[in-house]
Formats: sequence, C-alpha cells, structure tokens
Amino acid sequence: MSRSTRIAIITEIIAPYRIPVFNAAAEREDIQLHVIFLAENDPTLRQWPVYKSEIRFSFEVLPSFRWRFGRANVLLNRGVGRALERAAPEVIVCGGYNYPAAWRAAAWARKHGVPFVLWSESTSRDVRKGKRLVEYAKNRFMERADAFLVPGLSARNYLLELGVHESKIYRAPNAVDNTFFAECSRLARQNADDVRRRLALPERYFLCAGRLVREKGVFDLLKAYERLSREVQRDVGLVFVGNGSARAQLEALAAAVPGCVRILPFLQREELASVYAIADALVFPTHTDPWGLVVNEAMACGLPILASEVAGCVADLVESEWNGFVIPPRDIERWAGAMRVIATSPEMRRTMSRNSESRIREFSPGNWAAGLAEVQRLVERL
Repeated sequence: MSRSTRIAIITEIIAPYRIPVFNAAAEREDIQLHVIFLAENDPTLRQWPVYKSEIRFSFEVLPSFRWRFGRANVLLNRGVGRALERAAPEVIVCGGYNYPAAWRAAAWARKHGVPFVLWSESTSRDVRKGKRLVEYAKNRFMERADAFLVPGLSARNYLLELGVHESKIYRAPNAVDNTFFAECSRLARQNADDVRRRLALPERYFLCAGRLVREKGVFDLLKAYERLSREVQRDVGLVFVGNGSARAQLEALAAAVPGCVRILPFLQREELASVYAIADALVFPTHTDPWGLVVNEAMACGLPILASEVAGCVADLVESEWNGFVIPPRDIERWAGAMRVIATSPEMRRTMSRNSESRIREFSPGNWAAGLAEVQRLVERL
C-alpha cells in the first residue's frame, strides 16, 4: 500500500520487552501506530520499571482498577471507547481476551466496521486448554476476530487445529532487543571476574531465569542437577534468578543438594544480561508457557538452550543437538542427561552458542514490525 495505515494495539502493560518492537513498528512509513495500555505495570507479578524515556511511539494508559484474588487477575478499565474514537484506527490489534476492555474493543470494532485482529500466543500445550470456562470465552472471542497475529509456529498450528483458515493468520515473530542483550553480554564477558564477584556466581553454571513457581519446572531442574555426578557438580553450578511463591521451598531443598546452587532475586535487564553472558547454558524446564522470551534473551547473549518441548518458542528457536536440547517436561533423567552433555562438551557449547546467535537474528524487532505491517491487507480485503 502506498499510504500508511492507522493501527491501534490494545495490550495490558508497558512491558520492557514490548517497547523495542513497538518502536520498530512506529519507525515504519507504512504504519501509524498508537498503543493503548490497560495499565502501566503489574507490580504484584513483575518488578519491572516503566522505561517511558525509551518510548518512541504514540501511546496512552487507560484509567484502571486491578483486583487479585487467588490466581485470578481482574483488570477493569474506563475509556476504551473514547480512546479508540481518538485514535480512529483502521485496524485494531488486541492482545488477548481475558480482560473486559478486550471485549469492549471487539464490540467497538464491529460497530464501526474496523477489522479486529486477535494477537494470540496460545498453543495446544497451554495448561489452561480444556478448562471449560476458558475454552468457552476463547471460542466466543475468536468469533469476533477478523484475523489473528501469532508469534510463531506453535501458535499458528494451534489456530489451524481450531479451524482458523491459514489466510487469516499473520505472523510477527516474538522478539526482544537483540542488540541490547548482545552488547551487554559482550561487556560482561570482558569483565567476567567482576560479574562473578559482584553477584557471587560460580565459575561455571547452568542458568534458570524466570518466576520461581512450580509450573516453571524449577523443582524438576533441581532434581536433575542433584542427579549429576559429583565431578560435574564440582565443575558446574546451578543458578536461579527470580522471585515467586516457590522461592522459600526451593531455597530449603537447594541447601541439601551437593554442588553449588545459587538463588538470586529478580534482576533488571542489565544485570540479567550479565548473568546470561557467562553461563554455560540457559535451562528452561517449564511445564507450560505460550512462548518464553528468556530464551530470546539468552540466545541474543549467545547461550545454548535446554528447553521444555511445551514452550511455545521451541518450534521456532531451538533444535536438539544444533543450538541446544528439546526435552519433555518433568522427565528428570532426560534433563540430567542433557545437562551432563552440555557440561562436559566445550566444543559443542561453542558451536551451539554460534548457532543460537545466528538463529535469533531472524527474531528482531524489525521483523516483528514487518509482520505487524502485513495486517494492513485487511483494510483492502474487508
């Protein structure tokens, strides 16, 4: 198309990893982007700062009220319709269906004849799959979508399984700021001794970064490390980075495990990149995850990846024995075996590191923006 298209994105919070991809979209001449955030942050779940100074796209944050009870997260907003009126979008891209604001946006789009795109990361391995209420809400919301934006193959294949025609699926590959992580890791490697001293890190270690909750497989990983030989445990430690409801129990169990197990608190991106940089590999043993952006970050830092086969990113990012290993969740012996191979094969680690760096170049903010730009075709089709 010769002209630019007004695209409004509705998404939950100003997450640091979304800013680079939205900036890349705003830099395109064929897109006029406006992002409507439902809240600035969710401090009960993440301790991210809000990097407003880095934002180079048009945005607004709606008035909101958040209420948590148990595992439920209710986020209520005012002004969805007014925000869309001001933005006057030609296409609306909505990140999810689990907030009332998303349903209000879908209704607004139908009333005004604006194409409505569901930005969907769900996969067939989603732990919520099969729950009757969730399935009902998802199916009803999908009926309101004219098209779908997915981050990769797993989400695409799931939509195809649900009967969505391939012509309605657009792909914008999930991405982080690869340049930032690569540069931070380069500097950290130049000062590796200082990084280890400052954070009390072992000389060598496996790294697991993310929320410390049972469904992320953290206890499985600890058991797998415990099954390694004493020789491997002496050479390579295990480092967890993050906070979560399982932290206290994990610390108690780790105290009895031979070798070196360190549990660091949640780290902001600069420090986290330094911890990635000098690790032997990232281990991502999750039981369920629609994607897993820590894998993108670790690959940008040049790490081999040991990843659960249920992680949504695996189909796009990880190949067994090429840049890591893909392992069934909860299979302790397989996890221990892969860790043993990584720990004792320096040439394999170097090859996998190069392959990770090569593969992640395809998953850049610019390529995400190019995928988003494809939804402009809806304006002509509908």
